[in-house]
Amino acid sequence: MARTVSIGCQDFETIRCNGYFYIDKTRFLREWWESGDSVTLISRPRRFGKTLTMSMAEKFFSLDYAGRADLFEGLEIWEEEKYRGLQGTYPVISLSFAKVKETSWINTRKKICQIITSLYNRYDFLLKSGKLNEREAEFFRKVSAEMDEYVATDSLNALTEYLYKYYGKKVIILLDEYDTPMQEAYVNGYWEEMTAFTRNLFNAAFKTNPYLERALMTGITRVSKESVFSDLNNLKVVTVTSEEYADLFGFTEEEVFSAMEEFGWPEKKDEVKKWYDGFTFGNVKDIYNPWSVINYLDTGKVGAYWANSSSNSLVGKLIREGSPEIKMTMGRLLQGEMFHTTLDEQVIFSQLDTEGEHSGGDEAVWSLLLASGYLKVEYYEFNTEIRKAEYDLKLTNMEVQMMFERMIEGWFGRCRGVSNAFLKALLSNDVEAMNETMNDISCELFSSFDTGKIPSGKVQPEKFYHGFVLGMMVELRDRYVITSNKESGYGRYDIMLEPRGDSKENQGMDIQDMGIKGKDAHSMEAFVIEFKVVNARRGETLESAVKAALAQIEEKQYDRALRARGIPAERIRKYGFAFSGKEVLIGGEE
Repeated sequence: MARTVSIGCQDFETIRCNGYFYIDKTRFLREWWESGDSVTLISRPRRFGKTLTMSMAEKFFSLDYAGRADLFEGLEIWEEEKYRGLQGTYPVISLSFAKVKETSWINTRKKICQIITSLYNRYDFLLKSGKLNEREAEFFRKVSAEMDEYVATDSLNALTEYLYKYYGKKVIILLDEYDTPMQEAYVNGYWEEMTAFTRNLFNAAFKTNPYLERALMTGITRVSKESVFSDLNNLKVVTVTSEEYADLFGFTEEEVFSAMEEFGWPEKKDEVKKWYDGFTFGNVKDIYNPWSVINYLDTGKVGAYWANSSSNSLVGKLIREGSPEIKMTMGRLLQGEMFHTTLDEQVIFSQLDTEGEHSGGDEAVWSLLLASGYLKVEYYEFNTEIRKAEYDLKLTNMEVQMMFERMIEGWFGRCRGVSNAFLKALLSNDVEAMNETMNDISCELFSSFDTGKIPSGKVQPEKFYHGFVLGMMVELRDRYVITSNKESGYGRYDIMLEPRGDSKENQGMDIQDMGIKGKDAHSMEAFVIEFKVVNARRGETLESAVKAALAQIEEKQYDRALRARGIPAERIRKYGFAFSGKEVLIGGEE
């Protein structure tokens, strides 16, 4: 009989005592202990067993669970006498920042202080133990939700000393979801305050702390060393490309298929593989999303369980407001393509707003998407010449692809009909209809759509308009090769649409859904589009901005690349798009 699946239970003791469905990952305890690393940071996507692993570690090492052999009997860790003797022998400080999701620094600081205060309340017996001197007892009593900064940042360090005095043994610190408040700080504009506080807290707790035996931290991202780890020289970082613990977070294919046999669904293995396989950690491929798998085992139905449970607001913001190159790459990824890039697995949040494909901003976005599990590594190599890691990346699986498709649909869903009318007008070279539909779209969406504001307060309107129009044109990706900001002639054009040519799938292609029949790839026009944002201070108007855009296309010879590929001049359409707030004017060559 199949075991009961407990959805959302992340407490190791509860799962083991009730015999709930569990895949043995206790080998992690042995591998981590034998590594000898003083401070370990492991980054994995959401819902990949990090919290359950931390709960398992607490129950295994903590003196509070001494003698609880029942929790580990029958599991891999219990096979070795050495580890049977290690269970329940250390004081353990266990805390989580998973619920620190405040929108202001004041409330975030208070929330973290409340978590630390609750931790101290668990050990209030220390005040009556006679082990603390008067100064230490006074500091202990200062810990509260309103405590001073110096008390808060030194609190974990002080607690390790007090526990060492009481038990006579060094302390293990377990910190789950360490980076959750940092992501919120980035989104809500208090990054500097958050990182300064965290840097001081971590420095006191983890650097040359004589009362610390080991420390284990988990999170989604590997936040840059400069941000919070600048003083930690004893930190071991394990990212998605590291070989350590590669198969100990998430389910292997063997584990998934064994579970499906247990639940009586062996014939559905291919379906589950298509939806939930695709994660790669280190050199281990075919890692399955555990949250989705256990939900499938519970319901017997496939669905976007993980994508719907994760917080996708930051991901959506970065893609929606990102550079045109990011939008183009997302279009290719949604078609199942792979792309090559260099990136640093340290997520440098300050670079996420940086514009331009060579500025580091795009690399930071891809780094975050990789760490978050939305992308998988097909190939990885460190290039010694450029001193950067090179990656071939793809969308992880069908579940992730569906999430992004729904996300983009959500952005344009309210005006999908008008959007399609605009694309039909574009392909029909109907400038009047293009203007009418684009202005309808701008009135519908531009007031509520984020027009490019970033945490610093700087506004980048041309970047926003460019990205918005490009996002609509992704609908044409099966008919056109769509490129953006590429060199042609004597500069870089904004958008170019080139018919996909005479491949078999495009020969005689009929674009009925755009309302245009009878055009195949050999008669379809190509398009070159340039954007201008009206600068009223310089006396510009929508009309003058359109003329300037068209003049730039001619002067820079942006159509040279199309002509070089054999497309005659009469089949190349050139348009200038001028924007002023929610007003749009589109003009073509005479």
